[in-house]
Amino acid sequence: MTTYTNDKSKKTVWSYIKQSLNGESQDFTTGSIRKAIFLLAIPMILEMCMESVFAVVDIFFVGKLGPNAAATVGLTESFLTIVYSVAIGLSMAATAMVARRVGEKNYDGAAKAGAQALLLSFIITILISCIGLFFAEDILRLMGGSDELVAMGHTYTRIMLTGNVVIMLLFLINGIFRGAGDAAIAMRSLWLANICNIILCPILIHKYGLPGAAMATTTGRGIGVCYQVYRLFKGKGIIKIHLHHFRPDMEVIRSLFKVASSATLQFLIGSASWIAMARIIASFGSDAVAGYTIAIRLLIFFLMPAWGLSNAAATLVGQNLGAKQPERAEKSVWKTAQYNAIFMGIVSLLFITCAEFFVGLITSDPNVIKTAVMALRIVSCGYIFYGVGMVMINAFNGAGDSKTPTWINLFWFWIFQIPFAYLLAEVWKLGTTGVFLAIVITETCITITSVVLFRKGKWKLVKI
Repeated sequence: MTTYTNDKSKKTVWSYIKQSLNGESQDFTTGSIRKAIFLLAIPMILEMCMESVFAVVDIFFVGKLGPNAAATVGLTESFLTIVYSVAIGLSMAATAMVARRVGEKNYDGAAKAGAQALLLSFIITILISCIGLFFAEDILRLMGGSDELVAMGHTYTRIMLTGNVVIMLLFLINGIFRGAGDAAIAMRSLWLANICNIILCPILIHKYGLPGAAMATTTGRGIGVCYQVYRLFKGKGIIKIHLHHFRPDMEVIRSLFKVASSATLQFLIGSASWIAMARIIASFGSDAVAGYTIAIRLLIFFLMPAWGLSNAAATLVGQNLGAKQPERAEKSVWKTAQYNAIFMGIVSLLFITCAEFFVGLITSDPNVIKTAVMALRIVSCGYIFYGVGMVMINAFNGAGDSKTPTWINLFWFWIFQIPFAYLLAEVWKLGTTGVFLAIVITETCITITSVVLFRKGKWKLVKI
């Protein structure tokens, strides 16, 4: 009897996995919440795993070129977090609005929301491309790069910034698919982009050096975007955009801009804090920056799957609010937070016990290893809090309430973390250790604040 039950459970789990990866259309406003989370989370986790692979693949090959090359990637990525913030802000707005329309069963309205979000993104990418084209060297100097680093890395930075359109579209279009519950399509686009990047990265780095890494990453993402665009216009999913959906609709644009501006500011605040952390660490030399960069890449590699799981909460909140089921939306969030906390607890133990092993896969420089190992062990101590916190933040954003997490980030990142990190690192002479301690303490406080505000339930009343 027990064997039969176990076999039946295994078959059920396997059927759910196949169902989630096949991208079959589902109604997530009815039925089992656990099943809904499972069907959404599997492709979303795999999607975010692929996003984190970009970071690890690049630093793996670039790390062989020396500390200055790794530091260039770190400083460029720190500045690129501004681009990521705008992309994530727009994608969260698109996810929230598309999910709300899908919950209402207004599929044409969902397609229109996606198209209007794309219009907004084009304007922003042109501006960022111009900045990258003309000011790459100045950006690296502003970030604390030495003259040698600027001379070596400015071409890499210029390529990454001028090609930001592929970053923006990759995030945004996947946000549209996630809002519609078509998470498998978003996953496939990242898989395709990563396969191309993994193939191109060693080839182009061998031929062109550090700039080759930027060429490979930009080309890989561009191929992923081509697949996304094809599925948006020619696919058979819930969302199918036509040219008439791009006709400007000021009411939809204003609503999108309202959510996107707050969501973008929310992530810009966090990004600016990470830039400040990189700037403080830069004062301790290229080895410290390289160690910090490697550690952050490894941390992100495991944070991304947790972020993917938390994205399921955003979709479920949006669709269930659209279906006038706020209590089901809330239950979905708590259940998702529980799963994320368990996953992050396991990862935390992994990093605390095996930090040297992971860092050793990327670099053999003893000074770089020392900083990276310390960063991994300290920052991962707060992973359980991060797991819960990112679910809460995504739940607010999925409801269209991007203002609440913006205020949370503003206080804890700018008013608390930046001066606290400087105090620990420079005034109390803790060096890079002080920065890492400030990061883990701040993220823990953000989670506690988010849980308290989520329980108050004002997010249930937001209209978009």
